[in-house]
Amino acid sequence: MNTDLTGKTALVCGSTQGIGKACAMALAGLGANVILVARNETVLKSTLGSLDTDKNQTHQYLVADFTRPDELKTTIENFVKTNGAVHILINNTGGPPGGPIIEAEIGSFQDTFNQHLVCNHLLVQALLSGMKKEGYGRIINIISTSVKQPLKGLGVSNTIRAAVANWAKTLAGEVASFGITVNNVLPGATRTERLRTLIESKSKKSGKSTTELEEEMLKEIPAGRFGTADEIAAAVSFLASPAAGYITGINLPVDGGRTGSL
Repeated sequence: MNTDLTGKTALVCGSTQGIGKACAMALAGLGANVILVARNETVLKSTLGSLDTDKNQTHQYLVADFTRPDELKTTIENFVKTNGAVHILINNTGGPPGGPIIEAEIGSFQDTFNQHLVCNHLLVQALLSGMKKEGYGRIINIISTSVKQPLKGLGVSNTIRAAVANWAKTLAGEVASFGITVNNVLPGATRTERLRTLIESKSKKSGKSTTELEEEMLKEIPAGRFGTADEIAAAVSFLASPAAGYITGINLPVDGGRTGSL
């Protein structure tokens, strides 16, 4: 099975922590040249130094804030002009705060839509030409199992994640003939900073301890445990590889069996 990414360039968003960082490290481990994208330059530099270079890769980073789509557009377009084609795009952006959908402010929907769907779209528009010329493209969106089964208490996230999934499915049909695939990876409950934040927020609102809430969540997961960022990254790495060239337009849950739909 060919999972070698030597000579390929991967741009990984939100790549200084959690799932994004795990994806960057996994792709570098398969030989890809990795471009880290995040807001904090200090942490970007630190993460850059942890990437595998056994195959003589050249890794870089871009400072970008996904709350400012116009600035992101300029940054990525300037990068492409100078550096050429990017073969693999990992769209990964932190989710919005939790809460009932009826309590959500209108601005929360607008801000999340921009940070996720609009920024994803701007990146694809900037990178698509290079993928077409190379005859190789992998667009992988880290979303959520909520696109199959909405999650309680994540009203804004449920709404926007579903929009991203439908955007991706539409895009997949338009670019498949160019050797470009578009897929969504749907993490379940994964041991990340976001999971910790969500549990702590729910604890404050419900009065239950974080331990009690974790135990309740684990009862819903057939595997009986939370996932790890590395396990999500393994699925992403496969979809980014030549071996996955005939897989496109799918939603892949990586959730220990929690999602109740096919």
